[in-house]
Amino acid sequence: MKQAQSYKPNMMVGDQSYPAYQLRNVLNYLRQHYGQEVVELLCSQIGVGVKEIEHQQVIYVWQADFAMEFLQTYTQDAEIGAKVGHQYSVTDLDFLLSFFSRCETIGDCLQFVLSHPELVGSFTDTLVSNEAGKLHVRWLNTGRINAKRYSCQFQHSVCGLLTIGKELAGLPILADQIFLSDAERNTDFLASITGAEVHFGAEFNEWTINHKFLSLPVTYAFETKTTRTHANQQTSYIQTLLEALRHSFPECPNMDEMAIKHNISARTLRRKISQAGTSYQKLVDQVRCQAAIGLILSGEKSIDEIAEVMGYGEVSHFRQSFKHWLGHPPGHFLRLNEKLA
Repeated sequence: MKQAQSYKPNMMVGDQSYPAYQLRNVLNYLRQHYGQEVVELLCSQIGVGVKEIEHQQVIYVWQADFAMEFLQTYTQDAEIGAKVGHQYSVTDLDFLLSFFSRCETIGDCLQFVLSHPELVGSFTDTLVSNEAGKLHVRWLNTGRINAKRYSCQFQHSVCGLLTIGKELAGLPILADQIFLSDAERNTDFLASITGAEVHFGAEFNEWTINHKFLSLPVTYAFETKTTRTHANQQTSYIQTLLEALRHSFPECPNMDEMAIKHNISARTLRRKISQAGTSYQKLVDQVRCQAAIGLILSGEKSIDEIAEVMGYGEVSHFRQSFKHWLGHPPGHFLRLNEKLA
């Protein structure tokens, strides 16, 4: 795997496209352990047909996020994300199989996953680094997702990646360490599946893996008919708004101004965004937070200069905003992450 030391603003939200295989995996787990009625209840709440989902390539991010929250709430199992992630198999991956079939090593597969959120989906931004023979993948909760749900998504991702990696390589793929922001609790399942030493009360959710696993060759026998290399992406209204906000940065228009640009009323704009499971302020915060993280980690400007670039009249206001976004003031955030940038 190439040396990766970068911030990846990969978080997807609202009506952006997300691979449907994740939802199918959640539904299969619920069906096996809780029955068909629970599956139908979840499908009714996210507006998808039980039969139709078997043939869909993509869903909306909000539907995948809702399904993970439903899973956690319904089961009341702190390790449910890990258990569902461990249920994956390579054949579940639909159109992604074509991409993985071109990878030579497990590291190539992971690099693809980390670099293509538009294809694999992502609930999070990440910081990725190589240090002392290990790859570090740190999740940044720029979307201010509920901590328990975020931990569930994190464990689901780690266990899913390691489980699929094991099948691709034909050998166990183990994590080195896992850091959770959770208070200390039982993580027997997570530890047994990942082989990792689990730490609690961390500033961020993070997992590390030894380079020796990333260098393992992909030995899985892909079927030759695996040729589809793209999903039928859905048109995303949220993506259009995010692009408009990034284009106007740092002068992000307010909702009334954005509505005028789109030739609709502010009320209609608010309704369309709400239907996609988010809000205009969350989109503005996402754009500004991601821009601030990039500027901080670049190390090219001081905090005062970054505040000015981002349009803040007072650096204290910028510090307060950044702490609101990520839970840490910018200086503390930099100290925690400068080795990963």
